[in-house]
Amino acid sequence: MTESYLLAIIYLIGSITFIMGLKMLSHPETARKGNLIAAGGMTIAIFGTIFLDSSIGNYLWIFGGLVIGTIIGTLAAKKVKMTAMPQMVSLFNGMGGACAAIISIVEYQRHHFLMSGGAGHVAIIMAGLIIGAVSFSGSMIAFGKLNGNIGDKAFPGQKFINALIILGAFALGAMLSLAHESNVMMLYVVLAIALFYGVMFVLPIGGADMPVVISLLNSFTGVAAAFAGFVYNNQVMLTGGILVGSAGTILTILMCKAMNRSLFNVIAGSFGGGATGGTTSEKGTVKEISVNDAAVLLAYSKKVFIVPGYGLAVAQAQHVCHELEKLLEEKGVEVKYAIHPVAGRMPGHMNVLLAEADVPYEKLLEMEDANGEMPNTDVSIIIGANDVVNPAARHDQASPIYGMPILDVDKSANVIVMKRSMAAGYAGIDNELFYYPNNRMLFGDAKSSLQKLVTEVKAL
Repeated sequence: MTESYLLAIIYLIGSITFIMGLKMLSHPETARKGNLIAAGGMTIAIFGTIFLDSSIGNYLWIFGGLVIGTIIGTLAAKKVKMTAMPQMVSLFNGMGGACAAIISIVEYQRHHFLMSGGAGHVAIIMAGLIIGAVSFSGSMIAFGKLNGNIGDKAFPGQKFINALIILGAFALGAMLSLAHESNVMMLYVVLAIALFYGVMFVLPIGGADMPVVISLLNSFTGVAAAFAGFVYNNQVMLTGGILVGSAGTILTILMCKAMNRSLFNVIAGSFGGGATGGTTSEKGTVKEISVNDAAVLLAYSKKVFIVPGYGLAVAQAQHVCHELEKLLEEKGVEVKYAIHPVAGRMPGHMNVLLAEADVPYEKLLEMEDANGEMPNTDVSIIIGANDVVNPAARHDQASPIYGMPILDVDKSANVIVMKRSMAAGYAGIDNELFYYPNNRMLFGDAKSSLQKLVTEVKAL
């Protein structure tokens, strides 16, 4: 009895640390500490469960798995590049979904089927199995897309077929829940259908929606973990799953709102999947700018906005970018960063990237605040961003990004776009900003171009 009370206290402490950690993650200054606090709470909960729950055995397998997982996770986290961080997030999230699905499989086979009762317990197992399997296979497809191994795949009637697949999985799950005896073969059929749906669910979703998809799949994993908490009557697992599921859902909704699209539209559509329409018929002329002229323009401005994108991460140029920012401020230029909610490949990608370079958080303005200052900005310099600054989103109804709120950099007095080439962005469409009269293109690798700009600004 004493052990059960102590375990309950440990679970309470773990739940509190999860809530505290999640709250502290809302600001970069406290995010690292919050992450450590939540991790500490999870560690206490894990070891408390192992040593205080009398039903736990097989210590060799448990600690063997802990050691192997710790080594793999540590090495992966230390070696991963910032550009590959979205892939790692998808991979780790998929592993969480797989664990929830495996728990459901094991617990279904352990369940004692009686002539009455138990349907609710099996229903929870089935829900955890389906959602966990969808999260796993969907995350693996998302990993392949982010890594460039898998393209967008869509065909006529896919939305209808996907709906039938997931409805079929839940219908079979309901049948198993109401059955009075186990049917392991049917269980694996449900698993296969759920895995197949996860693949079909993510395949048609285009690149520009990947941050939303990652957030949504993360919420799926949280919900699946919460169901596992129900199955084991484990309060800390339940609390953690609910927090992950609700936070992921809220973040997904906020990102959809930032894109002016419904969640259903993101899931059912194939936004950004290699679209060809949505460009102006009269493009105009592309004008280039030299590094020297760009340096002069920036150094003699009063206000400059830096708009980071995935290209900045690819070039690993965040530190040079911060150096340029400090040089311009020394010359009396006000420098701020404009952050679009879906810039990059995962939620908060640009915030993490700039935090790595010690850019003060106060300099990072959200889209609404940045847009309010754009008309009074001398220069907006775009580093690796594309779709989030495309003016076609405001007026071109043929464009697949029509209606998505963008950063209004075209309203600045001058715009400098740093890109390797005129290639389309992740959404697969041309950017009409490139042809605007106040825009100049600075072609080249972002890091190399920024280093040259730093050199030129120092010489002025």
